[in-house]
Amino acid sequence: MPGDKSMSHRAAMFAAIAEGTTKIGNFAASADCASTLGCLSALGIGVEREGSNVTVKGAGKNGFTKPKSDLDCGNSGTTMRLMAGILSGQRFESVLTGDESLQKRPMKRVIDPLTQMGATIASENGCAPLRIKASGLAGLEYRLPVASAQIKSCVLLAGLFADGETTVIEPTPTRDHTERMLRWFGCELIEETADSGKRITISGDHVLKANDFVVPGDVSSSAFFLVAAACLPGSSLVLENVGLNPSRIAVIDALKRFGANIDIQNERIACNEPVGDIAVSGLIAQSGESHVLKGEIIANLIDEIPILAVFGTQLDGGLEIRDARELRVKESDRITSVVTNLRAMGAEVSEFEDGLKVERSNLTAAAIDSFGDHRIAMAFAVAGLLATGETEIIGADCAAVSYPSFFEDLASVRR
Repeated sequence: MPGDKSMSHRAAMFAAIAEGTTKIGNFAASADCASTLGCLSALGIGVEREGSNVTVKGAGKNGFTKPKSDLDCGNSGTTMRLMAGILSGQRFESVLTGDESLQKRPMKRVIDPLTQMGATIASENGCAPLRIKASGLAGLEYRLPVASAQIKSCVLLAGLFADGETTVIEPTPTRDHTERMLRWFGCELIEETADSGKRITISGDHVLKANDFVVPGDVSSSAFFLVAAACLPGSSLVLENVGLNPSRIAVIDALKRFGANIDIQNERIACNEPVGDIAVSGLIAQSGESHVLKGEIIANLIDEIPILAVFGTQLDGGLEIRDARELRVKESDRITSVVTNLRAMGAEVSEFEDGLKVERSNLTAAAIDSFGDHRIAMAFAVAGLLATGETEIIGADCAAVSYPSFFEDLASVRR
């Protein structure tokens, strides 16, 4: 599997504000992560890339230089939200922008806490471009209004540049790559569990130190292959060296709970992250029950919901997904995108404001609209494998945002 996007973004950013040179292996090939490297280069950071290997010459927390033009985040919300936290602590003005899709995505969720810390940020009604002016930051205690690892990470990164301590209160746990990686780069965090939720505290006097990092395979990318293999009789597939962070494997737990034959092998810790191999075979143990995904688990499998909806078409009793309103502000409105395409393939689907319900269905080929959304394109490539006839995916090249070789890799999996 390609390198994990979430960890690739963070490894590059943390290496950039660390002291010394960091070598990053298996860096994600996605366009999103290339956007992060481009922003860092524009800020004066030495970045060298050779295939999946990236070398970052860290400049320390105050070593960035004023960019000569706006910083282009492409289609990457992670780049924009995390870089906003870092740039709020710099001594110069900068502008974060992106493509048309990114400029429609909500950024007020990071603008609010950064403004409370003392940053001055101008935006277009809470959306990009974001103009961030140099200002001193002060630590604060901030309770996340929604479950979001990106908001948490943004505030913690800003906390590295703030006077005093910054505490993020997380009512619903989200992926913890930022906390693990901060420790990998030598930063101490205080984590406490309270009635109000998990409290994560960082001090502004910490200095990060370079430390080589190998990015595990992306479990979100793995989900497409896991569903394809689980649903196609006779399949047998092993995905090696995949990240198994407990905050990311909700999709594996859900697939196993719904009858997929999945086994985790060769588990180990590498660069402070759990890693292992995932074996899956084509046999779904049908229970005949109605299946539901809702509540806290949704935050930890939000990216995998499109492919889980496809999986639901193969389940006796179907699959209902709720509490997933966040999907409406992704690269596309993923609830409507999934519902529209599943209906085009003959599935019986109900749409709700916060999710959908799909019944077991015999899929038929159709012309599918990717809506310019990488996860929609890849999810419906798998749906096309399960359908009778030939499926066409319009705008399928958007898969390059997260997984440039997806179709090539999918085509390579054969007897």
